[in-house]
Parts: sequence; structure tokens; C-alpha cells
Amino acid sequence: MNVIKTPLEGLLVIEPTVFGDQRGFFYESFNAQRFAEQTGVNVQFVQDNHSRSAKGVLRGLHYQIQQAQGKLVRVTSGAVFDVAVDLRKSSPTFGQWYGLELSEENKRQLWIPAGFAHGFVVTSEFAEFLYKTTDYYAPAFERSVIWNDPAIGIEWPLDGEPLLSAKDKAGVPLAQAEVYP
Repeated sequence: MNVIKTPLEGLLVIEPTVFGDQRGFFYESFNAQRFAEQTGVNVQFVQDNHSRSAKGVLRGLHYQIQQAQGKLVRVTSGAVFDVAVDLRKSSPTFGQWYGLELSEENKRQLWIPAGFAHGFVVTSEFAEFLYKTTDYYAPAFERSVIWNDPAIGIEWPLDGEPLLSAKDKAGVPLAQAEVYP
């Protein structure tokens, strides 16, 4: 696998080694030993999640203020524009974002360490999104930063208004959000 550092400390793009021929392809989507050796991150995942969303659905920007989750995310069908926002107040990149396409074609993954908000918008007709987390879902600690906060300035690839859940519509601006030390 190829590990690509991003401008945000700890946020990593993972490109797996894919073996393909006329029959299809095979790749190892996660190997704890190899992940630790090549990223320097030794994690234990406790929960796997799978979502399916239609084109234009935007989910995020989500995080848990306690029981913070590291996430390893990927798309198995379709494509999304995936975004992480640094919410670590002590970080020199606090409030900055990084985004990239994750798709069934490029098979890229994004390692999002605890301390970041995360979201994505579906750019294909639909997308199936999988992610592994380092802590359990804890609704009492779940928070959401509004997806279109001008203070963050995410450049979402949208054709019109996104489809949002009530929870995501109620997200708060970064200036009002609970953040990490």
C-alpha cells in the first residue's frame, strides 16, 4: 500500500495495492500489522459501519466530543467527495479542511484520526460507504458542524442544494462548536 500524508497532521490517504486481471481484482482492505508499519498508527477497530446514499446526499460534518473516533473510510460502490476538518484547538491547522474523491474505481481510503469532523457528499448516482471506527457510536456525545460554514470554506462539488438529514441541518458553525483541546 501507498501512504500519502496530507497537509493536516495525522490525516492520511491510503492507496491499497490492487491485483487485477480479466477476472476482476483483489486487494487487502485492512491489515493491522501492515497498517501500523506503514502509517505509524497502531489502532484497534471496534465497529464497522456501512451506508448507502443517493446522489446529492451530504452527510456530516460529524464527530464525537467524547469517545472520539478514529475512522478508516472507503467507498465500495460509486463515488463521494470526502472531507475531514481539523477540530484540535492546539493544532496549527485548526479549522482547516482536506477533501478528496473516494470511489470504487480509485479504491482509496482515508485515515481520519480522532480530533477531526468528517463528512461526504455523493457524486455518483449512489454510493456505498464503509468505515471502521476506533470507538463505539455514542449518541450522547455526537456533534455536528454545519456543512457550509463560511469560516471553514469547504469547496463541495455540488449541483444545487444537498440532501441533508434534520440532524445535519441543525449543525453549528465552527465558532460555536465544542472542539478538542
